[in-house]
Amino acid sequence: MRFAIIGATGIVGREMIQCLEKKHLKVSALRLAASPRSVGKMIKTNFGKIKVEKISEELFKNSDIALFAAGSEISLEWAKKAAELGSVVIDNSSCFRYDPQVPLIIPEINPKEISKHRGIIANPNCTTAIAAIPLWEIEKKFGLKKVIISTYQAVSGAGKEAMEELENQTHSYCQNKKFTIDKFQHQILFNLIPHIDKFQENGYTKEEMKVVWETRKIFSRPNIDISCTAVRVPVMRAHSESIVVETKKKITPEKIRAIFKKTSGIKVVDDPKNNSYPMPLFASSDFSVHVGRIRQSLIFGDFGLEFFVSGDQILKGAALNAVQIAELLMKKKK
Repeated sequence: MRFAIIGATGIVGREMIQCLEKKHLKVSALRLAASPRSVGKMIKTNFGKIKVEKISEELFKNSDIALFAAGSEISLEWAKKAAELGSVVIDNSSCFRYDPQVPLIIPEINPKEISKHRGIIANPNCTTAIAAIPLWEIEKKFGLKKVIISTYQAVSGAGKEAMEELENQTHSYCQNKKFTIDKFQHQILFNLIPHIDKFQENGYTKEEMKVVWETRKIFSRPNIDISCTAVRVPVMRAHSESIVVETKKKITPEKIRAIFKKTSGIKVVDDPKNNSYPMPLFASSDFSVHVGRIRQSLIFGDFGLEFFVSGDQILKGAALNAVQIAELLMKKKK
């Protein structure tokens, strides 16, 4: 199939190219589009050297699948047009996630929903995607009553310039220079910031509420009790999350550990005696979500578990999930 990647020179866009390569999808043509400042750049790929072009109607008329990774403004301007012009849009922004007419897809969880698309398919928020993979296995086998999540989110979730800010602050510290603070509300080096996205009227941030809204939609459980606290930490790449669940049926670490080991998209890293547990250092660039520290909840007893996850939010939280959705589309076409 013919692919277009919108926002191809950004962090997520470049990872989309690599995911297409690593998944060995049959791509008959790949076109890359980005902002005017990137137009004309040559990008080396396994599909050949490709010149970055501007976003245009002609681009979508000649593409079967368009992967959008350029931000909300571009998605709002072009996604519906692209769909009308014949491309199936897989959008990484939050613009369409809560639209009841747009399926919100994690291929390991709700692949059948893809058939309901009307030209646009939404990719979930990165924090949601990483938590949802293990949570879905618990929901299927034991039922979820309550979910409490605390996140430790890498600066890469805020984009390339945020990553550069952490690097620059590190260099400034080593050279005994004054820090520059631009992309975050406060210094990120040697700090953590419990503030991601805008605060809502209920006191939660939008990032926290995304986890609530999106998990309910993906699981088709509109009333599931979920609470999240999202925190930015001075880690370059890969988000981590502490997750506490109360279940409808009795659950044990042994049972869920065995289930996780058989689950596509999960790598069990759970040997505390040998200091083996999920960490962003090792989850970075891995397609799987790392799950460990699995233990019986002291609060919910036999009906609860606590565990820790780390996952590359640029991959499973964005680029990889989008390419997996494209893979579903391609299989449906056969």
